[in-house]
Amino acid sequence: MNSSRTRRERLVVIGGDAAGMSAASQARRLKGPGELEIVAFERGHFTSYSACGIPYWVGGEVTDRDRLIARTPQEHRARDIDLRLRTEVTELDLDGRRVRARDLDTGDKSWTPFDKLVIATGARPIRPDLPGADAPGVHGVQTLDDGQALLDTLAGTRGRRAVVVGAGYIGVEMAEALINRGYEVTVVNRGSEPMSTLDPDMGRLVHEAMEGLGITMVNDAEVTKILTGDDGRVRAVATQDREFPADVVVLGIGVRPETQLARAAGLPLGIHGGLLTDRSMRVRGHEDVWAGGDCVEVLDLVSGQLRHIPLGTHANKHGQVIGTNAGGGYATFPGVVGTAVSKVCDLEIARTGLREKDAHRVGLRFEAVTIESTSRAGYYPNASPMTVKMLAELRTGRLLGVQIVGREGAGKRVDIAAVALTAGMTVEQMTTLDLGYAPPFSPVWDPVLVAARKAAAKVRG
Repeated sequence: MNSSRTRRERLVVIGGDAAGMSAASQARRLKGPGELEIVAFERGHFTSYSACGIPYWVGGEVTDRDRLIARTPQEHRARDIDLRLRTEVTELDLDGRRVRARDLDTGDKSWTPFDKLVIATGARPIRPDLPGADAPGVHGVQTLDDGQALLDTLAGTRGRRAVVVGAGYIGVEMAEALINRGYEVTVVNRGSEPMSTLDPDMGRLVHEAMEGLGITMVNDAEVTKILTGDDGRVRAVATQDREFPADVVVLGIGVRPETQLARAAGLPLGIHGGLLTDRSMRVRGHEDVWAGGDCVEVLDLVSGQLRHIPLGTHANKHGQVIGTNAGGGYATFPGVVGTAVSKVCDLEIARTGLREKDAHRVGLRFEAVTIESTSRAGYYPNASPMTVKMLAELRTGRLLGVQIVGREGAGKRVDIAAVALTAGMTVEQMTTLDLGYAPPFSPVWDPVLVAARKAAAKVRG
């Protein structure tokens, strides 16, 4: 008998977090060990964890690191997935259908052949090319290992001054975490307001909430260098005209797709540096190579353009699609509308679709409206204020984007808009949505529908 006909197929997965292990697990559900061998490489110590939960672990709301882990390495191995921790893939040989990996503890190197390949290498924190950026006490926060390293620094640092560089999701969430740890926190942000995923007028509401929490916001400031003391550790963050003392620095500037391996192998990358795939998450031009998670670019269903949106929700969906296809089934990932939600203390921050500058960039003409409402009926106890901003396309009235800032009950209202965007609804159509109502949950007219009514009237006008 020809042994090549009886040999099991081998699926190799690079990356052991959301996309990679979701793909491996889904492929295993569809094909047993006798049909498909699965080998997964992960350079860290952990698998299948919630990176989004790291700020809450650092801040103390989540007291046990292991609660962020959805599935342990042992659980994956129990399902006949050959998971190799602390092992970094250093080279892809696509013609030879093999990957080269290095054991980070022993330094040993070896080649592993594959029939099917999944690239789920994630993203890496942006470390500015500045003097002192690699000094002890300066941290990016992307993985559980990063979070543990930061906690170790906090435990071993006598001073209580922290500087966060950047005011995106990670920067804002880490600023709150450090406040909760008893640190004096300064956020240095090169934008005009925090949360650049919002329009500046909505970002101003976040700014006010952060200052109310005791965080010092420094906007329109570019970091020029990170200063170190005689011991080599960080001592301050410098801008062009000021210095901010720091015993610890957290980089919250954002992330870039981790695609060095893919680039070296000649795989196609987009303008944001992420891998390009088709709707089945196959890398374009490569039948047996898939990619998903923070290392890919995805279709924005509102603008029709490709974007890099590093979110765990997307990564898990990508993994399900990849695992289904690698396991012999069929699935597709249609795209995203860019929905995200966060918080600062009790202030909830949410957005979906396009900002004003996004709409301008793709040449859309639009109307923008902003309304003030409450989370519950105004007469019901503990009704809290909420601001909703909505963008609608001129003439057609198509919904383009929504931003919401408010207290309890505000953030998840963005899901109404996310569904409407995905369905391609107009703001006029939204006004007739049959949403749930009772005084403890909403005014008679939900704030999102109030914004839709105002936007529809403006479009008509």
